[in-house]
Amino acid sequence: MSETVSTRDPSGDPRTVTGIAGLDALLAGGLPPRRLHLVEGDPGTGKTTLGLQFLLEGHRRGESCLYVTLSETVAELRAVAASHGWSLEGIHLYELNAGSSGKVDEEYTLYHPSEIELTEMAKGVVDMTERTRPARVVLDSLSEMRLLARDPLRYRRQILSLKQYFDDRGCTVVMLDDHTGSDQDLQLGSIAHGVLLLEQTPFDYGRSRRRLRIVKMRGVAVIEGFHDFKIHRGGIAVYPQLIPRGSQRVRNGKLLSGIDALDRLTGAGLSWGTCCLFLGPAGVGKSTVAAQFLTAGEVPGAVYLFDERRATFINRCDALGMEMSARVDRGQIAVEQVEPGELSPGEFAHCIRRRVEEHGCRIVLIDSLNGYLHAIPTGHAPLVRMHELIAYLNDEGVATLLVSALHGFMGTAMTAPIDISYLADTVIMLRYFEAAGSVRKAISVVKKRTGGHETLIREFAVGPDHLRVGEPLSEFQGVITGVPQYRGHAEPLPDPDDRSRR
Repeated sequence: MSETVSTRDPSGDPRTVTGIAGLDALLAGGLPPRRLHLVEGDPGTGKTTLGLQFLLEGHRRGESCLYVTLSETVAELRAVAASHGWSLEGIHLYELNAGSSGKVDEEYTLYHPSEIELTEMAKGVVDMTERTRPARVVLDSLSEMRLLARDPLRYRRQILSLKQYFDDRGCTVVMLDDHTGSDQDLQLGSIAHGVLLLEQTPFDYGRSRRRLRIVKMRGVAVIEGFHDFKIHRGGIAVYPQLIPRGSQRVRNGKLLSGIDALDRLTGAGLSWGTCCLFLGPAGVGKSTVAAQFLTAGEVPGAVYLFDERRATFINRCDALGMEMSARVDRGQIAVEQVEPGELSPGEFAHCIRRRVEEHGCRIVLIDSLNGYLHAIPTGHAPLVRMHELIAYLNDEGVATLLVSALHGFMGTAMTAPIDISYLADTVIMLRYFEAAGSVRKAISVVKKRTGGHETLIREFAVGPDHLRVGEPLSEFQGVITGVPQYRGHAEPLPDPDDRSRR
């Protein structure tokens, strides 16, 4: 997060850090200490991993930690830890088996066997706590306790009793619940000091998307809403939403392309801290023009490719004299290939944020928006996620270059996959047009918020060894429609491959 997070709760006590950096940022430093917190979610959402990570962080800080498992075995817990490269040495593991009293039916006639088992379960937790004196406790999971309680009132009283017991001993408790109760069972949520919800959403392709939400946290101004997270070897990584600093970082100068005609077209270059959208049909040269701005100077930049392969992009730029491979080798430009279905929107934004804050990146090229929408499962509101990312980059003074392909090749009926033009500060339109029996290309700036620009339409050509932008097409009318009328003299039309026109 860009703001400073506090590590103390309102009472002045240090927060209990969870060991998950993104989650601690959402919690303004960590969990309030000496309180009972609930982590709920369906099986497979990552509750056990979160609980283990929480205890490992406590052990690293020299605290006594206790993991009470009601449904899994100790061997299973150790296997989960080993899959992440963790060792649970030094953490107290206590396995409670609800069916351990085999003669309950014979020995007790006045009470239902489940009542005796629930009492013994609670007594086992208390005895283990007295022996280990833990500062952190994880109870995993509460489904067994709910089944043994049999009715909501008894279940609530048992949880309240444990809550009071742990509170008296200064324990920070995380209870894991796997939603095996009815949908209307809100007993735990009303008792717990804080509630975290973990969700897992499958998609038709790629890995499932996981997200979490802080349902409540008493006395803490948490960051609300859903936030993406990922389970990888090493634990859980949470990706908080990007929050702008509130005041834009001012950078002097302009981002130039190095081509005089193109820079005149854009009004002496693009402003830092703005977003430029390159819009046009497939193959017209959008990525090439964007790459020209990226490589004109020695400014650190990053490219995120969704459509084109990394090697193809680098070789094509090299062939046009942009020296992309040399810039990549010396670390000036990073070129990342984004595979379909591998990243969530939050993780993608986190990758860009890390590149900006840790590597000083000042230009970000996303190629293309069409590929982003198809390769990253966005669920709902893709415009909101992109708006969040652009606002953050603008505040950091980064020049954002977005490439978006229109559906179709010529004519006025071409449409974009999603209307993002209102988010862009500058829109550069590229079009095919037909003249004298050949297909040519035109470029124009149709919008610029941060200053004046040429309203002319210029012809341009790509290759064979550089990008060329020609004179204004002042003798044509209807270039944008794709089938213009020539209103000039009878002389032959300029050759688009004339290398002297740059």
